[in-house]
Parts: sequence; structure tokens; C-alpha cells
Amino acid sequence: MTAISQPPMSTTLHPTRVARVVTLAFLLVNMVVVHAMFFLAGPPAYNVLGSIGRLLGLYLAFAMVVQLLLIARLPLLDRGFGMDHLTVWHRWTGFAIFWLAVLHPVVVLLGFATYSNVSFLSETVTLSRQMPVLLGMIAVAVMVVVVAFSVQAARKRLPYEVWHTVHLLLYAAILLAVLHQVYKGTSFTSNALTQIYWWGLWALAIGALLIGRLFLPLVRNARHRLRVAAVVPEPDNAVSVHITGRNLHLLPARAGQFFLWRFPGHNPWWQVNPFSLSAAPDGRSLRLTAKGVGTTSSGLRGLRAGTRVFAEGPYGALTASQRVRESTLLIAGGIGVTPIRALLEDPDLTDVVILYRVRDATKAVLIGELQNLAQARGARLHLLSGRTGPDNNPFAPANLATLVPDITERDVFICGPPPLTLAVLDTLRRLGVPKRQVHAELFRLAGG
Repeated sequence: MTAISQPPMSTTLHPTRVARVVTLAFLLVNMVVVHAMFFLAGPPAYNVLGSIGRLLGLYLAFAMVVQLLLIARLPLLDRGFGMDHLTVWHRWTGFAIFWLAVLHPVVVLLGFATYSNVSFLSETVTLSRQMPVLLGMIAVAVMVVVVAFSVQAARKRLPYEVWHTVHLLLYAAILLAVLHQVYKGTSFTSNALTQIYWWGLWALAIGALLIGRLFLPLVRNARHRLRVAAVVPEPDNAVSVHITGRNLHLLPARAGQFFLWRFPGHNPWWQVNPFSLSAAPDGRSLRLTAKGVGTTSSGLRGLRAGTRVFAEGPYGALTASQRVRESTLLIAGGIGVTPIRALLEDPDLTDVVILYRVRDATKAVLIGELQNLAQARGARLHLLSGRTGPDNNPFAPANLATLVPDITERDVFICGPPPLTLAVLDTLRRLGVPKRQVHAELFRLAGG
């Protein structure tokens, strides 16, 4: 029998493509406008260093706007790229802000010192007596502290509460930077048009942040009044938490997505964890399943029915809306099975193969549900157990191609521990699976 390749699905309105076009257009247009503002500003700076410092200041301000939009968790970006990609961009944007925040005042002060023929330190002391300049210096100092505490080596040694509190200082730094711009910004105060553009850009970023991180979560939680309905122990020290509420059919959640969960009264407010939905939302209830590996996840077993739940989301791009082919391969590792199990319920996924990797088959979480769903849907389920080694590596290219011979014709959804996910991604690349057919998401949350 000759295998017939399936035609690719239409990707005209694919969320990733839309997000890429909008993001690229936003960055290009604004960078053009920023440079136009610089060259069309009033009288030139006192010397070359002053001009460079002014341009660095514009870059810094725009990078801060981009950072606010990244942590605002805009649905367009989240559904198009996934929060793991946004978190990586958040981190690199943060380091860019750090270096710009250091270089901008240093170059400006060097320019003034050269112009006035005084030492750098003397000029710094003189200008720090001006309130707008002092506000900018304090903002830079705060940014340096935040970045120092965000370096991986430092973060590993700090309690989450300390790191989170320090990270929140970034908002204070942004406020001080905005005040500094009000008094010292010259490139965007030369005429009414540039002022409207610049402050409109800041209003967009701050408005998106307040709506996405404060207003929308408060409104949704007030509307749905989520509470714990039941807590069910699962194999391998895992637990499923069933949650009910009002008007859950209005919650725009999809199989494969996750929420940031808080349990006020049971845990302190700062304890928040990203747990995926382990069942497709049905408009009546939600379910999360977590393995007890940390303080919050281990404490889920102690939840009582009726406990209030505060959820922020839904987030994540690991949904059926990402598919570009008719056939699907779902790959799960360990507790990463939770969004995969939910995706198995999505009717938009067809001709499904599931690979579930666990060390011990007797401790496979939700395996009974997977087997029942697979049977009901006519899907093929492979439970891959045992320690990984030379003689047992199902995700080696040859072995994976044997398990799923038509893998290049399928969308591949992956969720599992980072080592497993990265190994599978490498194998898919070697097998020639087109990148647009590969969908994976790692839970690496941005702070703020």
C-alpha cells in the first residue's frame, strides 16, 4: 500500500503567524519612529557623547515599554508564542534594560564632564542635586539590584518570597524612570505629535499591564468564585484537585492550557504555581493534577472542600489551535501528562498517537483515563517505561521513527521535564519534522 501524504491545513489565521506579524510590525514601526524622534529633535546635544547618551536613553525607555508588554501577558502573544518563549524574551529584555540603564547615565555624565572640563565624579555629584536626574539615578540603582537578585546563581539561594519582593521593585524603578522622562526627555517633547506618540505608547504598556495582571484576574475571580470541590490522591505522590464555580462556560480556557493557582487561607498569597488543566474544561468544573515535589504542590493534599481558589489565566499555546496537520502525536513525560491528557479530549485533534514516558509503569499518573479515552477515540497509546539507557531510549531517532513511522506528517505536542522535552525536540529535528508542526511548552515563568 502506498502512503498518501496529508495536505497541510490552512495556516492563514494561525495564532503564531498572526503574533509574529503583529510583533514584528510593532517593533519595526516603533524603532523607526524612535530614530526619527532622535534625528528630528531640537538642537543637537552639546557633544558626541551627549548625542549617544540621548539615543541610549530612547532605547532604554522603549525597552522598558516592551518589557511591560511582555509581562502584561497579552492573549495575542501568549497564544501565539507560549509563555515559555515570552519568559525567555522577558529575561533577555531585562538584561538589555540593565545594560542600557548603566550605559545611558554613564555616557551622558561623561559628555557633561567633557563639556564642562571637570571630572566624571564631580559632574555626577553636581547633577545629582537636580531632582529629575536624581530620580533617574535611583531608578538605575534599583534596576541593578533587581538584576543582581535575578541572576540564576543568586536566585537559587534565595527564598521565593525574597526574590519576588525584590522583583516587584522593578515597578518602582519604572515609575521613577517615567518621572525622569517627564522632566528630562527632549527627543519627544519638541512638538505635540511626538508627545502624543510617546505618552500614548506608555499608556498602552501600562494599561495592558494593569488590565492583564490586575483588572482581568480580579473580574474573572469575582465572576466565577472558584472553590475546591474535591481532592483525589493519584499514583506517584500526585493529587488531582477538582474545582467548581459559577458561569465557568464563560471562562475562555482550552485543553492544554494552564493557570497560575493560589489558595488563599491555605497558603500565603505569594505561593503561586503554574498547574495545567488535566481535563478539558467542560463549562461546569476545572481539574488540575500536580505531583508533590514542592511546598505548594505537596500541600494540595491538605486542601479542604470549599477552600477558596484564585486563578490567573488561562495561559499557554499548547492547544489544538496550533495544529497545521490532520494527524497528531502527543508525547508526555511524567507529570507532563496532564495537558496531554486534556488534549486527548479535544475533538479538533484527529488520528491521535500518544507516547507516555514513565520510569515505573505502576506509577503512571492518569493512565487509566488515558487508556479509556484512547479506546473511545480509536487512538494508539504507548506506555514507555523503564530507565533510559542505551538499550531503552524510545526517543532516539530510529526508535521514535519505528513507533510513529509517519511522524513527519503529524503535529507533535510535547510536555514533560526539560531534559525529556529537549531530547525529543532534538530527535524531531533530526527526523526532519517541520518546525511549524512541533509544539512544546516549558513552565518557565517570568517574574513581576
